Amino acid sequence: MTALPSSRLATLGDELELACAADLSTRPRRRTRRMVLVAAVVAVVLGAAAAIAADQLSTSDVANSLPAGTAALIGTNPTCTAVKQNVEYHCVLARAPAPEVSDWKGTVEPTVDSTKHVNGGCRALRSDGLEWQCYLGQAAVDQQIVSQGFLGQYAPAPGHG
Repeated sequence: MTALPSSRLATLGDELELACAADLSTRPRRRTRRMVLVAAVVAVVLGAAAAIAADQLSTSDVANSLPAGTAALIGTNPTCTAVKQNVEYHCVLARAPAPEVSDWKGTVEPTVDSTKHVNGGCRALRSDGLEWQCYLGQAAVDQQIVSQGFLGQYAPAPGHG
């Protein structure tokens, strides 16, 4: 199976949903075994493709998501290591963040993926802001770094303040 970028998967899913809705609106409202089987196959294929795309998330993708989410972290050159692949990462900055905050410890900031959508968030572990624990997806919500409603939102530019 060929891996697809998550943005392409979302577009493909939207197109499939529209096509199915259009097809269903022109047919009698009767569920057949064939339609149920087709829906099950589509769900399996899209789920597998999404899992493959998620498996391809690299530590540099996570590192790039920090300054993409927060302007104060631009130019800090983070490096991240996976604690739990695709869920939790430990990141260290090469340079201290902008001095917008006097004590970074405990500060939470969102992370933004390459499609400019909030994909998680990080919590500063030290006062100088050089060390962060980052979480992706639902784990960031569970850690109370970002809200459920903020996760996945379009973020065209890094946040300020």
